[in-house]
Amino acid sequence: MPSLKDLKNRISSVKSTRKITKAMQMVAAAKLKRAQEAAEQARAYAMQLDSVLTRIAASVEISPTTPKLLTGTGQDKIHLLIVATSERGLAGGFNSAIVRKARLHILELEKQGKTVKILTIGKKGREQLKRDFSNYFVDHVDMSSVKKLAYVNASDIAKKVISMYENGEFDIATFFYSDFKSVMSQVPVSQQLIPAHIESEETVAQSGKVEALYDYEPTEEEILTELLPKNIATQVYRGLLENAASEQGARMSAMDSATRNAGEMIDKLTIQYNRSRQAAITKELIEIISGAEAL
Repeated sequence: MPSLKDLKNRISSVKSTRKITKAMQMVAAAKLKRAQEAAEQARAYAMQLDSVLTRIAASVEISPTTPKLLTGTGQDKIHLLIVATSERGLAGGFNSAIVRKARLHILELEKQGKTVKILTIGKKGREQLKRDFSNYFVDHVDMSSVKKLAYVNASDIAKKVISMYENGEFDIATFFYSDFKSVMSQVPVSQQLIPAHIESEETVAQSGKVEALYDYEPTEEEILTELLPKNIATQVYRGLLENAASEQGARMSAMDSATRNAGEMIDKLTIQYNRSRQAAITKELIEIISGAEAL
């Protein structure tokens, strides 16, 4: 049974931990608002750009001059998985959920006999994936020095991926990140970046959307040549911002839970300390009374 001194030290230690988790919860809450606003703004822009690409691509007739970022290589043998996670932990199951989705996708591709390559963004995902798939790693993007996400960060990643594609290093690129829903809900998602996933004319017609007719100047293919790389960078930027908001939401929730658990532990330890202290006092009183009666 622990001594009174041990219990007192344990209570003091848990109180110190509670102060840290409470502080982290407050910091995450402050960062969450800014991250959420940035994610929502990028989400609207990315969806609108995707809609524009859908309209243009639907009117393009596939030919040898059509951008390969739209048509693809004609094969699906080599898959590049871009897995975006955080640089820091203490965010509940945020990183594990993204890695789990990527791992399932890797296993499915392995069953189909595909070649898998992995590009990681953030060290937490890399640490988890390298246990089983270290041979698949081709590159890593360190974001630890980035204090505030900017479009240039996503643009650099997009240029790296596009360069790999143009060099024939993969056929299909899939981006994994966490979609921010609320403080309590962050949903890991996968998005195909290359070749661009464009709705067909039949799908657009079935959705009931009424699209206007456009004449494009310059040609649709020239516009796509400019827009497709920008779209990849935009989708990566959106994913990174969604990740940032999801990370802060998950950390806020995790630290709130840790703070409450620490409070419950302090209450239990305090009761145990008081009982042990009372038992020690009672024992001393009994010894004093017994000694007095013996005299």
